[in-house]
Amino acid sequence: MGKDRYVAYVGTYTHENSLGIHIYDVDVENGKLTERKMVPISNSSDVIVSHSGKFLYSIADEGVEAFHILEDGDLEEINKEWIGGMRGCYLELDKDDRFLFVAGYHDARVSMMRLNPDGSIAGIADGVFHKGMGRCIAERHSRPHVLCVKVTPDQKFLCAVDGGLDHVKIYKLDYNGGQLINHDILRCPLESAPRAIRFSRDGKFAYLLCELTNAIHVYRYHVLENDNPEFDLIQTVTTIDPKEDEICSGTTMEFSADGRYLFCTDAGINAVLIYEVNIETGELTLLCNNRIGGEFPKAIAVFPDGRHFMCLNHDNNTIGVFSVNYEGKYFLMHGKPAEVETPNCVYIHKLP
Repeated sequence: MGKDRYVAYVGTYTHENSLGIHIYDVDVENGKLTERKMVPISNSSDVIVSHSGKFLYSIADEGVEAFHILEDGDLEEINKEWIGGMRGCYLELDKDDRFLFVAGYHDARVSMMRLNPDGSIAGIADGVFHKGMGRCIAERHSRPHVLCVKVTPDQKFLCAVDGGLDHVKIYKLDYNGGQLINHDILRCPLESAPRAIRFSRDGKFAYLLCELTNAIHVYRYHVLENDNPEFDLIQTVTTIDPKEDEICSGTTMEFSADGRYLFCTDAGINAVLIYEVNIETGELTLLCNNRIGGEFPKAIAVFPDGRHFMCLNHDNNTIGVFSVNYEGKYFLMHGKPAEVETPNCVYIHKLP
């Protein structure tokens, strides 16, 4: 791994001093970030790299923008396209890089964007607006908000997490016709505000983080003989620390590269929780829950070695890097935090 080269792409809001996507060289072995340059783009709230490793896609005020990833990790603009609605908040790709999917927080739209072989965005293939009313009094949870979209491991369905309606809408993917076909709903507890969904590396389990109930629901995932997706709830774990008096608020979660650990951020108490994953059963066991010394951890990325992770602290404009001691069940800040204005999202990419 010491010979491998990595870069981190950090998207930021650009209404103040930052102007776009910041590119960092990542020293995985020593847990260090070195900023190299910044690529202009308006309000990059999420970024994703194609499975081919050749292209990066980012949300922008104009819709979505495509970049060619150069040999050294720098970005070269290809094109940008409108998504048919307001600015999105989350991006996803199918494994063959045929379509880019966009979650819309502000207008509750799920957009399906067609991609060309050269990485450029061809335009809108399909789009669906979520409709309805939530049960929570708070405005942000009383109407539809799509916060995350994920293609299922079998590539047959798209899961759209709606924190306002308290459910995950499941769309069947028609790749030939370029359509999102409404297929099923995974219903969550009322006023739970689901926020993010992730699948295990082997595709057998799904993990759903709920913001208001501060819980992670673990499901066994499979497709039935009639081609219907099945989510069987097998465990619910709390993200609340009983020793804390402050209000908790789960924001996001990511797996380590080997899939053995799940990292979860809490913007209420400004902490990161690390869960050990039972590879056979999918169940979670809390390993540690520590404060991160920053404000509003909005995104997290685990280094490829699994021994370090970076946490983007949106409200105090920093990126903290931490080293993890799994045996000792703790993590410690690794060096001085990097300063960057309103960081939103991060993607660690291995260079060819």
